[in-house]
Amino acid sequence: MASEKENHVVNGEDEEEEAKMEQFFALLRNFREARNRRKHELIQREQEEISKKKKKKKNKISKLDDDGEKSSWVPSFEWEDFTAEIEFRRPAIIFPPSFNNKQEEKKQEDDGLDLNLTLSPASS
Repeated sequence: MASEKENHVVNGEDEEEEAKMEQFFALLRNFREARNRRKHELIQREQEEISKKKKKKKNKISKLDDDGEKSSWVPSFEWEDFTAEIEFRRPAIIFPPSFNNKQEEKKQEDDGLDLNLTLSPASS
């Protein structure tokens, strides 16, 4: 009698576990279906955008020239473009030397020492 109750309890637990597993797998299937639906929506949207861009390009090309041909002009530069004299509308702005530089020059003159380092041949 005890073994029959244990089997019944074990069978009841198995049924609960099976129901939970079925619910889990159903949840997985729903998730996959939703993911695939979203992926297909994004692909369709991207294809629509590409087709719109192609249509716009075709319209632009037909509007470029009456003959339907693109312009063949390509900008090019010559060496003379960079060596020519440039004329400015106004004279260039020349900033006065800074006040600090004048003070430094005065200090050097007052000390009487030449603080500039020079390389001279060593006497042997």
